[in-house]
Amino acid sequence: MTTILAFQRLTQAQIEDYVGSGEWQGAAGGYQIQRRGEAFVRFLSGSHSNVVGLPLFETAQLLRGAGWLRP
Repeated sequence: MTTILAFQRLTQAQIEDYVGSGEWQGAAGGYQIQRRGEAFVRFLSGSHSNVVGLPLFETAQLLRGAGWLRP
């Protein structure tokens, strides 16, 4: 699964505010799209849940194919 994501160009003030929030800590890529980081996303092509960390649609399809979930 490929997901393409682009951020807007951030001002120094936006960067300092975001870093100061501490939200980036413990986040792969330094942001969490399901929180404040989503405000900086200008383009997303692919699976939103893939960016969050688990591509839910694709995972459910795999589990159905393996007989773990009902159709």
